[in-house]
Amino acid sequence: MDLRLPALRSLRRPRRLTAAAAAVVVLAGAGTWTAALASEDTRTVRVSEQVMAVDGVRLDTSYVTPADGGRHPAVLLAHGFGGSKQDMRRQAEDLARDGYAVLTWSARGFGRSTGKIGLNDPKGEVADVSRLIDWLAKRPEVQLDKPGDPRVGMAGGSYGGAISLLTAGYDHRVDAIAPAITYWNLADALFPNGVFKKLWAGVFVNTGGGCARFKPALCRMYERVAESGTPDPAARKLLEERSPSAVGDRIKVPTLLVQGQTDSLFPLGQADAAAKAIRANGAPVDVDWIAGGHDGGDMETSRVEARVRAWFDRYLKGDKATDTGPAFRITRTGGIDSTDGTAQLRGASAAAYPGLHDHRRAIPLTGGTQHIANPAGATPPGVSALPGLGGSGGLSQLSALGVGVSLDFPGQYAKFDSAPLTRDLQITGAPTATVHIASTRDDAVLFGKVYDVGPDGTRQVLPAQLVAPFRVTGAKAGKDVTVTLPAIDHEVQKGHRLRLVLASTDLGYASPAAPATYTVSLKGDLSVPTAPAVSTAAAPLPAWVWWLPAAGAVAALALLLTARRRTAAPAPDPELAEVPLVIEGLSKRYAGATDRYAVRDLSFRVEKGQVLGLLGPNGAGKTTTLRMLMGLIRPDEGEIRVFGHAVRPGASVLSRVGAFVEGAGFLPHLSGRENLELYWRATGRPPEDAHLDEALEIAGLGDALTRAVRTYSQGMRQRLAIAQAMLGLPDLLILDEPTNGLDPPQIREMREVMIRYAADGRTVIVSSHLLAEVEQSCTHLVVMDRGRLVQAGPVREIVGSGDTLLVGTAVPVEEPVAEKVGALPGVASAVRTDDGLLVRLAPGGTAERLVVELVRLEVPVASVGPHRRLEDAFLTLIGGSA
Repeated sequence: MDLRLPALRSLRRPRRLTAAAAAVVVLAGAGTWTAALASEDTRTVRVSEQVMAVDGVRLDTSYVTPADGGRHPAVLLAHGFGGSKQDMRRQAEDLARDGYAVLTWSARGFGRSTGKIGLNDPKGEVADVSRLIDWLAKRPEVQLDKPGDPRVGMAGGSYGGAISLLTAGYDHRVDAIAPAITYWNLADALFPNGVFKKLWAGVFVNTGGGCARFKPALCRMYERVAESGTPDPAARKLLEERSPSAVGDRIKVPTLLVQGQTDSLFPLGQADAAAKAIRANGAPVDVDWIAGGHDGGDMETSRVEARVRAWFDRYLKGDKATDTGPAFRITRTGGIDSTDGTAQLRGASAAAYPGLHDHRRAIPLTGGTQHIANPAGATPPGVSALPGLGGSGGLSQLSALGVGVSLDFPGQYAKFDSAPLTRDLQITGAPTATVHIASTRDDAVLFGKVYDVGPDGTRQVLPAQLVAPFRVTGAKAGKDVTVTLPAIDHEVQKGHRLRLVLASTDLGYASPAAPATYTVSLKGDLSVPTAPAVSTAAAPLPAWVWWLPAAGAVAALALLLTARRRTAAPAPDPELAEVPLVIEGLSKRYAGATDRYAVRDLSFRVEKGQVLGLLGPNGAGKTTTLRMLMGLIRPDEGEIRVFGHAVRPGASVLSRVGAFVEGAGFLPHLSGRENLELYWRATGRPPEDAHLDEALEIAGLGDALTRAVRTYSQGMRQRLAIAQAMLGLPDLLILDEPTNGLDPPQIREMREVMIRYAADGRTVIVSSHLLAEVEQSCTHLVVMDRGRLVQAGPVREIVGSGDTLLVGTAVPVEEPVAEKVGALPGVASAVRTDDGLLVRLAPGGTAERLVVELVRLEVPVASVGPHRRLEDAFLTLIGGSA
């Protein structure tokens, strides 16, 4: 298929660029320059905001250049889907300070740009970029390779990564690219192996503002496939025409491919296909697998941007001494911190990209012929990833922490297990397996996944929460099918098993609605790639730590809780039915820390209406305690009861628990209300159970609910995250560092939110390091140190009003005045301090009587309060170990 459309053929012929350049008309802002200054960088840049008329649409652009004059290589920075040029502003200014002329723009249909969304249509968005390159070729700040041909690179993530690849294929003037977490073939990404990725497709359409915002052909295609649940050839053709793979043989520029390991939208196979195609054209290609992706995780922004700058320094500035990094790099989990259970990251690399099938090892599996059901309506569905709810969290991070949240329903999956491994196994790439599938209907859809199963056989982890969907046509007669499973980088420890699961449903995909029975059997071993040339760095990377994800974790819990899966648990205690929380003898040690407890022999009780502050220095065991309370990990000893029910992973009582853990993720271009509604729909629970309006009233977001989340302040995002945790009005609300990053007025607002929530008899547990804030907002405290309980009780008892008062004065108190105060009735002693007087009351003395006497003596009193603050009490209790 020849996709060199007439409107773009001139891009291959430099002599005909004059007419194309005339299509770019600056409508506003030409010559409007401002100086921009970074907070930690004194090098100024110049910024020009302009609206350009390009082939019938208006593109909102920002042009950022070094202030030192001269000609520089240019970089085009493209934003992600649903974003705008503003998302790229900081990176643009950073690149300008490094000597680049940078142009960013809002793509058609986004930001202030006009036009319909064409999903990087060669006749639309791709042609727009070529016109922007025409404009750059005329700028006096831009270095030229020859007239009409600027020295230019492109970078961007997701939607912006794809336009980088596409432009390099359609416009020979692009000299280097650095696309990130993007697609090579959009049809394969949204219709993998003939299965419709319905949730991600819905997120696409909603993030774009609804079907009407797209070009009519795309809108019709989406509605047709969404209704039938089955992609047709015309739908594939439409998306393939908008994919870099369509011009893969024409991308011949140095390419840095950054792809996410935690990405069910554009998995690692997309970057693998791109790397093979571009390298076959003779161009340099480096591949970098980062810890994050569309499903959350650590995006490693600073490291990736530094590598992109080095790539452009080498291939745009021609600095051959620049180290662009290894040909292949992976970010790996480097172990678990025994104090709080968080995953630590480190890099691994190889001198050559191994692909997804390097040095395969056969793993024998056992399991006979099995019959599984595809339920009517494909409901209830299994669970793997939750599209759009990753943010800076994501279900994939739970896998990195050794916590399995994937859900398969009994009777709806077949499983095949290996023997316990006799040595550690590093999987790097895409496992494969050949199976025989037969069905009572002609069309069958199954979902393949490989679990890492612990030695006890109960704990299983789905690496990166990824599944491989595949459609089998003509299944009535039975077929042998080779399944290529998701590409991962995962170490399976000695003594663990590998489990191949073939399930009939998955929440993120469309399955046949008609009921059917599938018969599944093995036809060979599980083949796993090992890539032995990839070696892990001896020293860990900087302290990138994955905290427990907020939206993903809570959504996973909600799904687990409502999915009818039950684990054996002690009978409920009727005497504790009205007690929100009782913890008795709780202990937890992490693997590899045999002599060190994260939590040891912890016991305390929380009553209705309390706002309980959980305090302790770093490593005290607070996060581990919260994880056990939320059912994410099991204690080694002891018991947790919520309203009388023992807590276990998947326990039904956890539906009465809401949780906010630092780092909630939201879709930036949906409103606050739309984000919450999308989240609640993903849990599968009835809409009327959300109590959305009540949660929002408590959170106090007001009119902001109708605005896009990208416009929110940090404080508003925090309140929206807490509103999300409050959906369903859980009786027990858990907040981990809810005031992080907030200014004092925002902290005060957050305090009021917590107090309002508990006012109706519900209970709040808050973990915070802000002692003064805890003292004002909490009614009770639990103080921990080194995993143990130090003290628990009402705040007033732990702080203690005592018999000593600190009298603050506007000016220092002279010694004769202090002596007069010490001689007053009801005063045992008075000592001068830098800020006033330290007064110890005698028996019968009161603060009220003291203030009257101080006024009579004309002491300039500014404040009177207990000498012992929470900070004093805290430091006393933990012995200064904080």
